Amino acid sequence: MADESPLDRFKTVLTGAARAISRERELEVAWTADQPVITGNTMRVPMPGRALPRAQVAEVRGFADSFALKKRHHSDALHARSAPAEPSARACYDAIETVRYEALGAKAYPGMRVNLDAAQGVRMASDPITRATRSDEVPIQAALALMLREHLTGQPVPDAARGGVELLRGWIEERAGSDFDALAATLDDQKAFQGLALDMLQHLELTRAQPEEQEPTDSEDQDGEEETEEDEEGNEAGADQEPQEVAAQPSDGEDDADGENQREEGDQPEDAEPGDDGEEGMLPVRPNRPWTDDPSTFDYKVWSDKFDEVISASELCDDEELTRLRAYLDAQLKGLQSIVTRLANRLQRRLMAQQNRSWDFDQEEGLIDAARLARVVISPGHSLSYKVEREVEFKDTIVTLLIDNSGSMRGRPISIAAISADVLARTLERCGVKTEILGFTTRAWKGGQSRESWLAGGKPAQPGRLNDLRHIVYKKADEPYRHARKNLGLMMREGLLKENIDGEALLWAHTRLLARSEDRRILMVISDGAPVDDSTLSVNSAGYLESHLRKVIDWIERQSPVQLVAIGIGHDVTRYYRRAVTIMDVEQLGGTMIEQLAGLFEGE
Repeated sequence: MADESPLDRFKTVLTGAARAISRERELEVAWTADQPVITGNTMRVPMPGRALPRAQVAEVRGFADSFALKKRHHSDALHARSAPAEPSARACYDAIETVRYEALGAKAYPGMRVNLDAAQGVRMASDPITRATRSDEVPIQAALALMLREHLTGQPVPDAARGGVELLRGWIEERAGSDFDALAATLDDQKAFQGLALDMLQHLELTRAQPEEQEPTDSEDQDGEEETEEDEEGNEAGADQEPQEVAAQPSDGEDDADGENQREEGDQPEDAEPGDDGEEGMLPVRPNRPWTDDPSTFDYKVWSDKFDEVISASELCDDEELTRLRAYLDAQLKGLQSIVTRLANRLQRRLMAQQNRSWDFDQEEGLIDAARLARVVISPGHSLSYKVEREVEFKDTIVTLLIDNSGSMRGRPISIAAISADVLARTLERCGVKTEILGFTTRAWKGGQSRESWLAGGKPAQPGRLNDLRHIVYKKADEPYRHARKNLGLMMREGLLKENIDGEALLWAHTRLLARSEDRRILMVISDGAPVDDSTLSVNSAGYLESHLRKVIDWIERQSPVQLVAIGIGHDVTRYYRRAVTIMDVEQLGGTMIEQLAGLFEGE
């Protein structure tokens, strides 16, 4: 079209190329200012400058090519089925798979090789491997992926990462050098490749060998979930044989985020401390593990709570920055304005309908019924010309929104969560329903001061929760929306989102609700997966945080007057919460929140 800009034409061409590579006719391309990601059939890639600089165009094409290759050559279910449980092994497993499908494109198309190189440069810019000066500072998954990429495609390690790779090259080649040739021979067979990849991780001592009887067969692909549960019930030493079992349940969306090789979970071999290299590029692994009951002697402990904080959003950054972040949130809200307005009006109508007056007619006393006015004039002594307002009980209500502020929510999910909370608070306030908005994360990656205290104390076994909690109050229940409006912008702040310990956050929000005087109390949790804190999980039994979360949920659902509902973004939370719904597209969040709330009100 004549009025199309060069950027529009570039997007059209990019979409066509991605569809051709992936062989997916419904694939769409969208611009993003956040981390590039593919969700379902929509890939979000960085938007280049209006003048389409050559370097930026190559980077955009590189991400689009990578996502298209993933669509064509990668199976999420097959990948998740055999994924190891250990965080460092899982990070390597994910990174190796990315190298596999990108290598297929780089070997087949010279132009694609150049584009993928450019995208790799962008990834490396925020990877801690570029800042490593000692071997224990090098993320092993990044070094392993770059060495494998070099072997499979002949592309040299990027200059920025070369120093970090050389620190681990000898150690990797000594233990797994012979595995690289075997992997190269199975590039186009994902199942065979991942089997060899798991062997390589065993050679690197990142994971343990699997018992032969638990090795899945082709016939088990369809019902891996049920068979996994049977295996676990018959295995009393579950913790020793967990890697195969824990990852056996595929979860939609778990591998949608490209850039798995940038995750920093338990990067170092053996007992080296995880890198405290900063927050760039760090995302916690979402295991979404199948559940097995823990022993009745399970006791959740906290190593130290003196570093925890409950803090108002306004205290975490100055007023000027909050204003800027709120403006950024408002800019994203513009495109959804008509949708959220309709949703808000729908909820308001449904709530107000329960509060509308109703009348009993033909009464002997009360207010004169205007419809009987003629009869009153003609026959003043008639006794049934009055109406009485009927008592309508609409319980005084408070709704608490508890929003997961973990690193995996970064980008579109946290933006939609903030927008939805904003709209819901405004709507409920108009209906006379008080709303509290809370968030939960940790103060640091990898443990913070709690872990330092534990190390100084001699590293006793099974210390319990080993990170510093940060519970954020965005809006108090009695605070008018207009006063708290700016605070919701804090969710857009880079560096805020870290790890998540859901069980304690749920107890915190629940305790605040119990202190309220309202007749009806509703707690809505918005999360995108299982609780994850590397520091805690690395020194306690597997499933430690999930076990606590389940016990807290069970207690609230069975004994508490608080009504609990959960919304999972991209991950199945119905296995934790009795009343829950899972959405695969964050665009559904606002409508889902409103439907769930309306259902709770009408259920009363």
